Amino acid sequence: MTPLEQTLTATVESLTKLVETQSRQIEEQSSEIKKLTAQIAWLNRQLFGSKSERFIPGSDQPGLFSEEDFEENTPHPQEPASKAEAEVGVDGHKRKPTSRKRENWENLPVLVIDTIEPKDIDFNRYRKIGEETSYTVEFQPGMLFRRAIVRPKYGLIDPTEPVERGQGVIIARMPLLPINKGVAGATLLTEVVLQKYEYHMPFYRQIKQYAHLGMEGIKEATMTGWFRRTMELLRPLYEALKAEVMASDYIQADETTVPVINNERHQADKEYLWMARSVMEKLVVFFYNKGSRASKVIKNLTDRYNFKGYLQCDGYSAYTAAYGPCSQVRLVHCMQHISREWDKAMSQDPKAVSWIKAKIRELYHIEHECDTQGMSLGQRKDYRQLKSRPVMDEIKEWIESKGIKYSPESLIGKAVTYTYNRWTNMMRYLEDGRIRLDNNLAENEIRPITLGRKNYLFCGNHKAAEDMCVVQSLLATCRNHDINPRVYLNDVITNMPYYEKATSLELATLLPHRWIKDHPEAKMNKVREMAK
Repeated sequence: MTPLEQTLTATVESLTKLVETQSRQIEEQSSEIKKLTAQIAWLNRQLFGSKSERFIPGSDQPGLFSEEDFEENTPHPQEPASKAEAEVGVDGHKRKPTSRKRENWENLPVLVIDTIEPKDIDFNRYRKIGEETSYTVEFQPGMLFRRAIVRPKYGLIDPTEPVERGQGVIIARMPLLPINKGVAGATLLTEVVLQKYEYHMPFYRQIKQYAHLGMEGIKEATMTGWFRRTMELLRPLYEALKAEVMASDYIQADETTVPVINNERHQADKEYLWMARSVMEKLVVFFYNKGSRASKVIKNLTDRYNFKGYLQCDGYSAYTAAYGPCSQVRLVHCMQHISREWDKAMSQDPKAVSWIKAKIRELYHIEHECDTQGMSLGQRKDYRQLKSRPVMDEIKEWIESKGIKYSPESLIGKAVTYTYNRWTNMMRYLEDGRIRLDNNLAENEIRPITLGRKNYLFCGNHKAAEDMCVVQSLLATCRNHDINPRVYLNDVITNMPYYEKATSLELATLLPHRWIKDHPEAKMNKVREMAK
């Protein structure tokens, strides 16, 4: 064999071994790919698929229900082409016709009968000839029932007696209902609102609960319609409450996120909800502007109502952008937010941060002394000038002399910058005994929104977010005035149909802090006493 042939033979053998090695590697990789693909599919099923163990037709797995029951409840993706195909399935078994469950409340007991007689009727001339009965579904804790509204009809005893037109048969007018010709009464509408926004229960869970109480087949669209109509009734009260909050000269403001469904992108966007609280009057209003967090949202509100006074807020830049130094709105910042910035820098310089934190605690100790001694607002202001101002000046002097040595990019440098930029506004709390050292009251009002995000998860659209502002504003004001929200909403939802053309002064009488004066039984301490 010539050297050339030997070289060619060696090359062929080398290539053959290479091909065999690569083929083996390809087989191993293919096997691994199949294995990983199966694992990915299993994980996807665990994350996104149904976790119920269903009976598969044709398998050896025994069913939990009869074959007939299975066929009745199995969904079919295509509509049958004919009635015959609808009656006989592909497997040859006759299928029972399915029907959607009808909304039903007629089985609920009638526990309340309100009989409305016509006014000023002369029973010497009229006799009863019948009656008309309408029903509403009402709620009391633990049960649903029907309320019958009975309106007797009266006709002339002497049919030949001449009377004015329309006076031959007399019947009382139907009282105005929250939903005209609707079945849901005020107490049921109140419960729908409370369950969602006070107890954070979404509509689909409420529907299950009401089915257990005897009202079956209620659709989510029906409940959504009830809720929207209720918000239409309460919106005039919300607008009156907003005006009262902005009539104060000292408010606190805050903002938080709320998920809102974007129908174009088919996902929930993180939008922003704002809150304003009049501190001394303890009134709260939430407001929403298409999810915007821009400074124009809060500025438009204060400009609309010509707000003048102190606005206390956190360090969010939108507030300082909205109100310059010459504005009639005087910003006051929050000591708690300043303290949190220093907490972040504790690891970099514990000694310096501990000194700042000790000074802040001293300020809070002074406030505690004012509270325990029951000082008036004027006395608190004077005591702050005597005790708190020197502490505030010490902190400022330390920042200007020692704080500048830290790099602006370091955590402690950022805390120095954050504090110094807000210190002038923070000093304003010394001017007025009403102004608090922090914005915690406003943050507390935000907590129900946070709980809602974890339960009913999102708002369906911008309109739903605006409706949430209506009910949350009234509920928060009820909490601040220790009012039972169920008693309050039952009453105002019942009466609001009669206030369709009410003036702003008339609507103001229905706001929680004024309404409670005529309804002392709705105070929560009264409710607690009755529960004992």
